[in-house]
Amino acid sequence: MDLEAVRTFVAVVDSGRFQEAAADLSITQQAVSKRVAVLEKDLGVRLFTRTARGARLTIDGQAFLPHARELLRAAERAADSVRPGRRALRVDVLGSRLAPSALLREFHRAHPDVDLDVVTLFDAATALAELAAGTIDATFRAVTAPGLQLPEGIEAAPALDEPHELLTGPGHALADARSVTPAELLGHRIWIPGIVPGTEWAAYYDDLATAFGLGIESTGPNFGIEGLLEVVADSTAVASLVGAQTRLVWPTGCDLRRIPVLDPTPVYPHYLLWHRDNTHPALALLRRHLAVLPSGPQPVWKPDWAR
Repeated sequence: MDLEAVRTFVAVVDSGRFQEAAADLSITQQAVSKRVAVLEKDLGVRLFTRTARGARLTIDGQAFLPHARELLRAAERAADSVRPGRRALRVDVLGSRLAPSALLREFHRAHPDVDLDVVTLFDAATALAELAAGTIDATFRAVTAPGLQLPEGIEAAPALDEPHELLTGPGHALADARSVTPAELLGHRIWIPGIVPGTEWAAYYDDLATAFGLGIESTGPNFGIEGLLEVVADSTAVASLVGAQTRLVWPTGCDLRRIPVLDPTPVYPHYLLWHRDNTHPALALLRRHLAVLPSGPQPVWKPDWAR
């Protein structure tokens, strides 16, 4: 159905005259008459009768009017859904408990008027494909992981170097330490289940283990973060590494420790990625927000491929 014809029909109803509708729409009266005639032909009914006082709706015109108004409202909603500044900014994060989600929560607190649509995609390759296709506005990723190529038009900027902490139960040998160094982790079992080969986080942990000679294990079933916490809490030998901004809720009865790793601090390099042609005003606002975030502890370690 021709929405311009529908819009013209509603304008005639609201003004009561073809001439006034023409003035409201900035077109000629002849154009108004032609649009209404085409609409009547498409519908197979007369919508108006002309009188000395103007245009009067027929019974069919009265029946059609509420649907015509709803068509125009639906068209406006459809346009708003993709119009920059009117639709929500769609941002991908690796997980709802991880640092990028915390960054977005801080951004939302600073700019509560900005609508956010937060999605979770599995890996960097998927996120970059969605970014290039325009189905998301931005993603947080470790963009320079080995073998990862940025599609044409995709840009990236540092968002956060997230420090790692050692997670232990109360019976672990390092449980009472106020901080540890990577050298002090030698010989300790560090369990991080769910590391998937070929992902950016697998590349990060491979390089971390190689750089400091750490025994990072990913074997065994992955029952999620709650399962990891229960194992670490009950063990005197198994510890794990978690991001400093990763949100953890202890299961009932678990007594866990989060111990800073210093001299140097391993940091996970989060970047914000977006398409250079994206003009959503909230994207520019998010980029400015991330550009002034404070830096973390020094000195730090991150992989050679992290820019």
